[in-house]
Amino acid sequence: MPETVRAPHFVRSFEHGLAVIRCFDAEHPARTLSEVARACELTRAAARRLLLTLADLGYVQLEGRHFRLTPRVLELGYSYLSSFTLPQIAEPHLEQLVAKVGESSSLCVLDGDDVVYVARVPTRRIMSATITVGTRFPAHVTSVGRVILAHLPDAEIDARLARADLSPLTARTLVSADALRVELGLIRRQGYALVDQELEEGLLSVGAPVRDRDGAVAAGVNIAVHAGRTSVDSVRRDLLPHLLAAVAGIEADLRITGPARAASQDTGTHR
Repeated sequence: MPETVRAPHFVRSFEHGLAVIRCFDAEHPARTLSEVARACELTRAAARRLLLTLADLGYVQLEGRHFRLTPRVLELGYSYLSSFTLPQIAEPHLEQLVAKVGESSSLCVLDGDDVVYVARVPTRRIMSATITVGTRFPAHVTSVGRVILAHLPDAEIDARLARADLSPLTARTLVSADALRVELGLIRRQGYALVDQELEEGLLSVGAPVRDRDGAVAAGVNIAVHAGRTSVDSVRRDLLPHLLAAVAGIEADLRITGPARAASQDTGTHR
């Protein structure tokens, strides 16, 4: 595969260092030097230098033959969240929403072609999808992603659907760009999205857009429920009004405190 042409200012070693950090995840909490080199497509020597540098900085620790991340990497995400007002404004509203409906709720923003969870209030009910702040999913298969995508310019929607991986995640996943385009048009008109087991079997989600003080869609809020305990009609009847009220409260606070910094800017970062 040809190497991507980068601008003259681009620091390749910094890109490689970030790749090393990102190669650790829930499925691979610890990796050997060889595993890191393979995952990041680096030589063993380059991977070793990067890992030892990260260890010197306190972001990685060595346990026997395995490297793993340390809690210090949380500082990297906190730097973003601490400068980002929207999660702090939204969280009390999410807590009130969850207390009323008894279901989990999250706030997400668009990052490249994914949505990233930046605030979440779970319930005690256990879903098979483990979702925390920082979790990311393809935007086109989530209710929060669709309410954000639906309010983008048509040309941008077309470009995103053209490059999206439309492989089915469940038997219900929309895999046609034309069908998704129609669905996004419906969402734009009605002001909310319902996604019925397209991301994961048994997961039903309703999402609504959050607008900043300038009227631009900055994020999305959802309520996620188990499809075995409810139906699309009951979600629309019983949960959607509470969701829309919570979003209205968030938007009212945003108008008072100012726009959510960086919320409406797509960073262009891709998985």
